[in-house]
Amino acid sequence: MAKQYDVAVIGAGAAGMMCAAVAAARGKRVVLLDHATRLAEKIRISGGGRCNFTNVGAGPANFLSENPNFCRSALSRYTPQDFLGLVKKYRIAWHEKHKGQLFCDDSSEQIIGMLRAECQQGDVAWRMPCKIGGIEKLDAGFLITAEGGDIACDSLVIATGGLSIPKIGATDLGYRIAQQFDLQIVAPRPGLVPLTFDGPSWEAFAPLAGIALEVEVSTGGTGKGKKNKGGGHFREDLLFTHRGLSGPAILQISSYWQPGTPIVLDLLPEMDVAEELISSKTTVKKQLGNVLAQWLPARLAEGLLLANGFAPDARLADMADAKLRKLGDAINRWAIVPTGSEGYKKAEVTLGGVDTRELSQQTMMANKVPGLYFIGETVDVTGWLGGYNFQWAWASGFAAGSSV
Repeated sequence: MAKQYDVAVIGAGAAGMMCAAVAAARGKRVVLLDHATRLAEKIRISGGGRCNFTNVGAGPANFLSENPNFCRSALSRYTPQDFLGLVKKYRIAWHEKHKGQLFCDDSSEQIIGMLRAECQQGDVAWRMPCKIGGIEKLDAGFLITAEGGDIACDSLVIATGGLSIPKIGATDLGYRIAQQFDLQIVAPRPGLVPLTFDGPSWEAFAPLAGIALEVEVSTGGTGKGKKNKGGGHFREDLLFTHRGLSGPAILQISSYWQPGTPIVLDLLPEMDVAEELISSKTTVKKQLGNVLAQWLPARLAEGLLLANGFAPDARLADMADAKLRKLGDAINRWAIVPTGSEGYKKAEVTLGGVDTRELSQQTMMANKVPGLYFIGETVDVTGWLGGYNFQWAWASGFAAGSSV
């Protein structure tokens, strides 16, 4: 005979534990199920092991979705300050890095321990590791066929995450459950992921692995500093890798990038390179490579010159203004087309997921399946790099936990 609960939450990650804790605090009988042997592995490895658990500036503008206003309700009802209050309650030391990112001073294990303690206070039952055999809709509630015995519940919350980082157990279970109940899915793809390049146009840059610098990056734009309306535009660090480009700048723009289209890099965002070179022609008696090496890493300066048909030992004074403008464009508006990405194995998040038009933005419940909820990364809401995705996990988990 199936064991009866008010609420079953499938997925014991950030969103799932938050939801279970909030529901249990309201007096609900809650069971939390997960197929993993180790709890909340994605929290554990985040932020270099210190968990970038939120961002003080998190708001709707920091999230991508086909329905961009959907996240507004949940984010307004559970804010970064609300989660920070929980962190302070457990006396977890934390610090703020640049751009509002909050990290544990010590270890991400503290966040896991805090969430587990919140669940234990509400007597949440645990099934872990536990494989799900199937889900059936009953007249009132759901029946879950599960390892260790069947479970009947009035409300079912799906918090199974996305497809990113399969080595720690990512699966498509949440999407399969949504499809079982005829809910639309926005096609998933890797997000916050390094981009790859190959072919002759990349040969001059392949040896530059390890070089890093601050850049501006966008998914388009027609001039220096111009933003591509509706696209991404970030100022962050860029890292050259053996296979392409990474670093925060590339992870951020990868969520906006569409295959077959270029990204645009400004390698010297504080400078109009063409104007600087032209105005220096009469006063600077140096080779072009040495001039650029004043502003850029020397190996990168040489690679850019070679890739654009310039001899590094050419004298600045001998260069025509038109050629220097071409070189300036190559540095301030370097448009390159990635051939792909590193995929889910290196992606920090999964874009797409359960179409939010299928869900209530107040409660996260499926509009046409009473009692069925989807939260966290399973849903088509994806945050920027920097603690935003955890804030969505807390906020969406709170919204569902307050409603079930």
